[in-house]
Amino acid sequence: MAKIRRPTVAGTFYEGNAEALKAQVENCFLHRFGPKKLPEVNKNGSRKILGLICPHAGYVYSGPVAAHAFYELALDGKPDVVVILGPNHTGYGSALSVMNEGMWRTPLGDVEVDAEVANAMVKEISILDVDELAHRHEHSIEVQLPFLQYLYGNEFKFVPVCFLMQDLESAVEVGRALVESLSDRNAVVIASSDFTHYEPQASVNRKDLAALKAVETLGAKQFYSILEAQNVSACGYAPIAALITFAKGLGAEKAELLSHKTSGDITGDTSSVVGYAAVSFKK
Repeated sequence: MAKIRRPTVAGTFYEGNAEALKAQVENCFLHRFGPKKLPEVNKNGSRKILGLICPHAGYVYSGPVAAHAFYELALDGKPDVVVILGPNHTGYGSALSVMNEGMWRTPLGDVEVDAEVANAMVKEISILDVDELAHRHEHSIEVQLPFLQYLYGNEFKFVPVCFLMQDLESAVEVGRALVESLSDRNAVVIASSDFTHYEPQASVNRKDLAALKAVETLGAKQFYSILEAQNVSACGYAPIAALITFAKGLGAEKAELLSHKTSGDITGDTSSVVGYAAVSFKK
Protein backbone atom coordinates (compact mmCIF):
# COMPACT_ATOMS: atom_id res chain seq x y z
CA MET A 1 0.00 0.00 0.00
CA ALA A 2 1.33 3.41 -0.96
CA LYS A 3 1.68 5.92 1.85
CA ILE A 4 -1.02 8.55 1.64
CA ARG A 5 -0.41 12.03 2.97
CA ARG A 6 -3.88 13.36 3.75
CA PRO A 7 -4.79 17.02 3.33
CA THR A 8 -4.24 19.27 6.34
CA VAL A 9 -6.01 22.46 5.23
CA ALA A 10 -8.89 21.20 3.03
CA GLY A 11 -12.03 22.88 4.32
CA THR A 12 -10.06 25.82 5.76
CA PHE A 13 -7.53 27.26 3.27
CA TYR A 14 -9.56 25.87 0.38
CA GLU A 15 -12.88 24.10 -0.13
CA GLY A 16 -13.15 20.58 1.27
CA ASN A 17 -14.99 18.76 -1.55
CA ALA A 18 -14.15 18.32 -5.22
CA GLU A 19 -17.03 20.29 -6.77
CA ALA A 20 -16.73 23.28 -4.45
CA LEU A 21 -12.92 23.27 -4.78
CA LYS A 22 -13.06 23.21 -8.58
CA ALA A 23 -15.50 26.14 -8.53
CA GLN A 24 -13.24 27.98 -6.07
CA VAL A 25 -10.15 27.53 -8.28
CA GLU A 26 -12.13 28.77 -11.31
CA ASN A 27 -13.24 31.76 -9.28
CA CYS A 28 -9.56 32.57 -8.56
CA PHE A 29 -8.83 32.65 -12.32
CA LEU A 30 -11.93 34.76 -13.07
CA HIS A 31 -11.47 37.12 -10.10
CA ARG A 32 -10.88 40.83 -10.79
CA PHE A 33 -7.36 40.41 -9.30
CA GLY A 34 -6.78 37.17 -11.25
CA PRO A 35 -6.15 36.68 -15.00
CA LYS A 36 -9.94 37.18 -15.49
CA LYS A 37 -10.18 34.12 -17.75
CA LEU A 38 -9.97 30.35 -17.37
CA PRO A 39 -6.71 28.69 -18.43
CA GLU A 40 -6.47 26.26 -21.31
CA VAL A 41 -3.51 23.92 -21.28
CA ASN A 42 -1.53 24.36 -24.49
CA LYS A 43 -0.70 20.75 -25.43
CA ASN A 44 2.10 22.00 -27.70
CA GLY A 45 3.41 24.60 -25.26
CA SER A 46 7.06 25.56 -25.58
CA ARG A 47 7.80 24.63 -21.92
CA LYS A 48 10.03 27.61 -21.31
CA ILE A 49 8.90 28.15 -17.71
CA LEU A 50 11.51 26.77 -15.31
CA GLY A 51 9.86 27.98 -12.15
CA LEU A 52 7.20 30.04 -10.41
CA ILE A 53 6.79 31.86 -7.13
CA CYS A 54 3.27 31.34 -5.77
CA PRO A 55 1.63 32.46 -2.52
CA HIS A 56 0.12 29.97 -0.05
CA ALA A 57 -2.52 31.73 2.02
CA GLY A 58 -6.19 30.81 2.00
CA TYR A 59 -7.51 30.91 -1.57
CA VAL A 60 -9.90 33.73 -0.64
CA TYR A 61 -6.88 35.96 0.03
CA SER A 62 -4.08 34.81 -2.27
CA GLY A 63 -5.81 32.55 -4.81
CA PRO A 64 -6.27 35.24 -7.50
CA VAL A 65 -2.54 36.11 -7.36
CA ALA A 66 -1.55 32.41 -7.51
CA ALA A 67 -3.90 32.03 -10.51
CA HIS A 68 -1.66 34.36 -12.55
CA ALA A 69 1.26 31.94 -12.15
CA PHE A 70 -0.79 28.86 -13.03
CA TYR A 71 -2.39 30.63 -15.99
CA GLU A 72 1.10 31.23 -17.47
CA LEU A 73 2.05 27.62 -16.77
CA ALA A 74 -1.03 26.33 -18.65
CA LEU A 75 -0.12 28.41 -21.72
CA ASP A 76 3.42 27.04 -21.54
CA GLY A 77 2.34 23.37 -21.69
CA LYS A 78 2.51 20.49 -19.24
CA PRO A 79 5.43 19.50 -17.00
CA ASP A 80 5.93 15.83 -16.10
CA VAL A 81 7.29 16.61 -12.66
CA VAL A 82 6.73 19.56 -10.32
CA VAL A 83 9.09 20.19 -7.41
CA ILE A 84 7.38 22.31 -4.74
CA LEU A 85 9.63 24.09 -2.24
CA GLY A 86 7.89 25.41 0.85
CA PRO A 87 8.82 26.88 4.23
CA ASN A 88 8.18 24.83 7.34
CA HIS A 89 5.62 26.70 9.51
CA THR A 90 5.07 23.89 12.02
CA GLY A 91 8.58 23.28 13.38
CA TYR A 92 8.16 19.51 12.98
CA GLY A 93 10.74 17.28 11.32
CA SER A 94 14.19 17.79 9.84
CA ALA A 95 15.83 21.08 8.90
CA LEU A 96 15.49 20.25 5.19
CA SER A 97 13.19 17.42 4.28
CA VAL A 98 11.79 15.64 1.28
CA MET A 99 9.26 12.84 0.89
CA ASN A 100 10.44 10.20 -1.57
CA GLU A 101 7.40 7.90 -1.84
CA GLY A 102 3.65 7.75 -1.58
CA MET A 103 0.73 9.91 -2.67
CA TRP A 104 -0.57 13.30 -1.60
CA ARG A 105 -4.34 13.48 -1.45
CA THR A 106 -6.54 16.53 -2.01
CA PRO A 107 -10.30 16.65 -2.69
CA LEU A 108 -9.34 16.50 -6.42
CA GLY A 109 -7.54 13.15 -6.11
CA ASP A 110 -4.09 11.71 -5.40
CA VAL A 111 -0.78 12.96 -6.79
CA GLU A 112 2.18 10.59 -6.81
CA VAL A 113 5.54 11.58 -5.34
CA ASP A 114 8.34 11.20 -7.92
CA ALA A 115 10.65 8.80 -6.10
CA GLU A 116 13.35 8.97 -8.76
CA VAL A 117 13.76 12.76 -8.63
CA ALA A 118 13.47 12.86 -4.82
CA ASN A 119 16.17 10.20 -4.41
CA ALA A 120 18.41 11.91 -6.98
CA MET A 121 18.20 15.10 -4.92
CA VAL A 122 18.99 13.28 -1.68
CA LYS A 123 22.10 11.84 -3.37
CA GLU A 124 23.19 15.31 -4.50
CA ILE A 125 22.81 17.09 -1.19
CA SER A 126 23.89 15.80 2.21
CA ILE A 127 21.71 18.24 4.22
CA LEU A 128 18.45 16.94 2.70
CA ASP A 129 16.71 14.25 4.79
CA VAL A 130 13.89 11.92 3.85
CA ASP A 131 11.36 12.82 6.53
CA GLU A 132 7.58 12.81 6.28
CA LEU A 133 6.98 14.37 9.71
CA ALA A 134 7.92 17.83 8.40
CA HIS A 135 5.23 17.48 5.73
CA ARG A 136 2.40 16.04 7.81
CA HIS A 137 0.81 19.31 8.97
CA GLU A 138 2.45 21.82 6.60
CA HIS A 139 0.18 23.86 4.31
CA SER A 140 2.67 25.75 2.11
CA ILE A 141 3.19 22.86 -0.33
CA GLU A 142 -0.29 21.34 -0.13
CA VAL A 143 -2.14 24.49 -1.28
CA GLN A 144 -0.30 24.45 -4.64
CA LEU A 145 -1.62 21.00 -5.59
CA PRO A 146 -5.31 21.76 -6.33
CA PHE A 147 -4.27 24.42 -8.87
CA LEU A 148 -1.97 21.92 -10.59
CA GLN A 149 -4.68 19.24 -10.48
CA TYR A 150 -7.18 21.68 -11.98
CA LEU A 151 -4.82 22.10 -14.95
CA TYR A 152 -3.41 18.59 -15.38
CA GLY A 153 -5.62 16.19 -13.43
CA ASN A 154 -3.35 13.71 -11.66
CA GLU A 155 -1.17 13.21 -14.75
CA PHE A 156 2.00 14.58 -13.21
CA LYS A 157 4.32 13.60 -10.39
CA PHE A 158 5.72 15.90 -7.76
CA VAL A 159 8.39 16.26 -5.10
CA PRO A 160 7.76 18.18 -1.86
CA VAL A 161 10.75 19.87 -0.18
CA CYS A 162 10.20 21.57 3.19
CA PHE A 163 12.65 24.19 4.57
CA LEU A 164 12.95 24.73 8.31
CA MET A 165 16.53 25.92 7.80
CA GLN A 166 16.55 28.96 5.53
CA ASP A 167 20.12 30.24 5.33
CA LEU A 168 21.38 31.31 1.91
CA GLU A 169 24.05 28.59 1.68
CA SER A 170 21.54 25.78 2.15
CA ALA A 171 19.14 27.40 -0.33
CA VAL A 172 21.87 27.64 -2.98
CA GLU A 173 22.82 24.02 -2.33
CA VAL A 174 19.21 22.92 -2.91
CA GLY A 175 19.11 25.02 -6.09
CA ARG A 176 22.25 23.31 -7.42
CA ALA A 177 20.88 19.88 -6.54
CA LEU A 178 17.75 20.77 -8.54
CA VAL A 179 19.90 21.66 -11.56
CA GLU A 180 21.62 18.26 -11.37
CA SER A 181 18.41 16.31 -10.78
CA LEU A 182 16.15 18.08 -13.30
CA SER A 183 18.38 19.23 -16.16
CA ASP A 184 17.19 16.49 -18.52
CA ARG A 185 13.56 16.44 -17.38
CA ASN A 186 10.37 18.25 -18.30
CA ALA A 187 10.08 19.88 -14.89
CA VAL A 188 8.94 23.03 -13.15
CA VAL A 189 9.95 24.23 -9.68
CA ILE A 190 7.47 26.17 -7.52
CA ALA A 191 8.70 28.28 -4.60
CA SER A 192 5.79 28.69 -2.20
CA SER A 193 6.01 31.95 -0.28
CA ASP A 194 4.00 34.88 1.00
CA PHE A 195 5.78 38.21 1.37
CA THR A 196 5.67 40.88 4.11
CA HIS A 197 3.33 39.95 6.97
CA TYR A 198 0.99 42.11 9.08
CA GLU A 199 2.12 45.64 8.32
CA PRO A 200 0.20 48.59 6.87
CA GLN A 201 -0.50 48.36 3.12
CA ALA A 202 1.95 51.12 2.08
CA SER A 203 4.80 49.52 4.02
CA VAL A 204 4.06 46.04 2.61
CA ASN A 205 3.98 47.37 -0.96
CA ARG A 206 7.26 49.23 -0.53
CA LYS A 207 9.13 46.32 1.08
CA ASP A 208 7.76 43.65 -1.23
CA LEU A 209 8.55 45.56 -4.41
CA ALA A 210 12.13 46.15 -3.24
CA ALA A 211 12.57 42.42 -2.57
CA LEU A 212 10.87 41.50 -5.86
CA LYS A 213 13.28 43.75 -7.81
CA ALA A 214 16.14 41.57 -6.59
CA VAL A 215 14.17 38.46 -7.57
CA GLU A 216 13.54 39.83 -11.08
CA THR A 217 17.28 40.29 -11.65
CA LEU A 218 17.94 36.77 -10.22
CA GLY A 219 20.07 38.14 -7.38
CA ALA A 220 19.72 35.59 -4.57
CA LYS A 221 22.36 37.27 -2.41
CA GLN A 222 20.88 40.72 -3.06
CA PHE A 223 17.42 39.33 -2.21
CA TYR A 224 18.73 38.20 1.19
CA SER A 225 20.39 41.55 1.89
CA ILE A 226 17.15 43.43 1.11
CA LEU A 227 15.19 41.07 3.39
CA GLU A 228 17.65 41.84 6.15
CA ALA A 229 18.10 45.59 5.56
CA GLN A 230 14.38 46.32 5.21
CA ASN A 231 13.17 43.63 7.61
CA VAL A 232 10.96 41.91 5.01
CA SER A 233 9.04 39.07 6.67
CA ALA A 234 8.64 36.83 3.60
CA CYS A 235 8.19 33.28 4.91
CA GLY A 236 9.58 31.20 2.03
CA TYR A 237 12.75 33.13 1.30
CA ALA A 238 15.03 30.07 1.03
CA PRO A 239 12.65 28.35 -1.44
CA ILE A 240 12.82 31.56 -3.52
CA ALA A 241 16.64 31.64 -3.38
CA ALA A 242 16.78 27.94 -4.31
CA LEU A 243 14.49 28.62 -7.29
CA ILE A 244 16.65 31.59 -8.40
CA THR A 245 19.77 29.37 -8.24
CA PHE A 246 18.02 26.60 -10.18
CA ALA A 247 16.61 28.92 -12.87
CA LYS A 248 19.97 30.64 -13.38
CA GLY A 249 21.68 27.26 -13.58
CA LEU A 250 19.37 26.27 -16.43
CA GLY A 251 19.78 29.49 -18.39
CA ALA A 252 17.15 31.94 -17.11
CA GLU A 253 18.26 35.56 -17.45
CA LYS A 254 15.48 37.31 -15.56
CA ALA A 255 12.19 36.70 -13.83
CA GLU A 256 8.87 38.39 -14.52
CA LEU A 257 6.53 39.72 -11.84
CA LEU A 258 3.03 38.64 -12.94
CA SER A 259 1.03 40.01 -10.02
CA HIS A 260 1.46 41.56 -6.58
CA LYS A 261 -1.46 42.20 -4.25
CA THR A 262 -2.13 42.20 -0.53
CA SER A 263 -4.82 40.74 1.70
CA GLY A 264 -5.95 44.36 2.14
CA ASP A 265 -6.76 44.60 -1.57
CA ILE A 266 -9.24 41.75 -0.99
CA THR A 267 -10.70 42.73 2.40
CA GLY A 268 -10.53 46.52 2.09
CA ASP A 269 -8.80 46.74 5.49
CA THR A 270 -5.33 48.10 4.77
CA SER A 271 -4.18 48.60 8.37
CA SER A 272 -2.43 45.22 8.69
CA VAL A 273 -1.96 43.15 5.54
CA VAL A 274 0.08 40.31 4.01
CA GLY A 275 1.73 40.63 0.60
CA TYR A 276 1.38 38.02 -2.18
CA ALA A 277 3.31 37.74 -5.44
CA ALA A 278 3.29 35.56 -8.56
CA VAL A 279 6.56 35.44 -10.52
CA SER A 280 7.65 33.34 -13.51
CA PHE A 281 11.18 32.27 -14.45
CA LYS A 282 11.75 31.31 -18.10
CA LYS A 283 14.71 29.91 -19.99
